This record gives sequence, C-alpha cells and structure tokens, in this order.
Amino acid sequence: MTREHDPFRIPRAGWEVAPLAGLASVDLNHNGGAFSGGEFFSESTVGGVVLYATYQAFLSALRTEALRKRGEINRITQVRLVLSTSLESAKTGVAVGAVLSVVLLVFPWLTAPLAVMGALGSAKASLDLFHAFWDGLDEGQKLQVTIAAHEAGVNLRGFFGNDAEGVGPLAG
Repeated sequence: MTREHDPFRIPRAGWEVAPLAGLASVDLNHNGGAFSGGEFFSESTVGGVVLYATYQAFLSALRTEALRKRGEINRITQVRLVLSTSLESAKTGVAVGAVLSVVLLVFPWLTAPLAVMGALGSAKASLDLFHAFWDGLDEGQKLQVTIAAHEAGVNLRGFFGNDAEGVGPLAG
C-alpha cells in the first residue's frame, strides 16, 4: 500500500469501502429488514450512500485540518471541501450500493466472501484514516503521540512502511 504525501490532495473513498457498502443496510421502515426485492435494494443503496459519505467526510476533515492548521485554508473553506467531497462520494455510494444489492439478491452466497473482503478493506480504510490524522498533527503533537505509543509498547514505524516520517528519535 502506498502512502500519499501530497498535503493538498484530499484522498477519495475507493475500493476499500465497496464491500462494506454492499453489505451495509439502513432499515428505513424499522421492520427489521428484508432480504427480498425492492426493500432490500433501497435499504442497501442507502447503506452504501451513508457508508461512502461518512468515510469520505472523515478523510476530508482530517486532511483539511492539516491545511487549516497551517493557515492555507480557513474553516469555511474546510467545511465546504468536506461537504463537497462527501456529496461527490455519496454518488459513488449510490452506484456501489445499488449494484452490489442486486448482485446479493441474485447470488446471496456472495455475502460471506464480501464480508471477508470488507474486513480487508476496513484495514486499509483504517490505515488511510490514521495517515490523514497523522498528517493533521504538528511536530509537537507527533512527538507526544510517538512517546505515548512507545510507552504503550507500540512501534509506529510499522504504520509508515519504509518511510519513518515523523516518528522521531524513539523509532527503532
């Protein structure tokens, strides 16, 4: 997995959330859900939209916080960026949720493989969120997190691959 270092590039929700978006479902009419026809399709599509938009909102908010702290954007611009990228990502959520809900209606046995792929995608998504969080910290905060991680017995070098950017003198 590569790590994006461009501070002006806002990462986009991608394949990593697709399996979970296909499995996510929002019970719109509070009847416990149904695995048939239109209700499953609509509830799964809404679930995909919510998952994509929420994940994108977190990614955008964490990345733009770094820009805001450096004074390159203001809070209003940050909020606009988060909203616009989340709405853009929600469109992808509609497509993914709709397609995967139809696939699961036709081939319900694909639920188990999709759940396994969802777990792998969640790992990548978590790492992306961690990187966006890390990029939003200033050097003093990075040092504090590194010290706390070291005291807890966690080596942050593994989260950065070969690039130990920001892990300070305690890395090793």
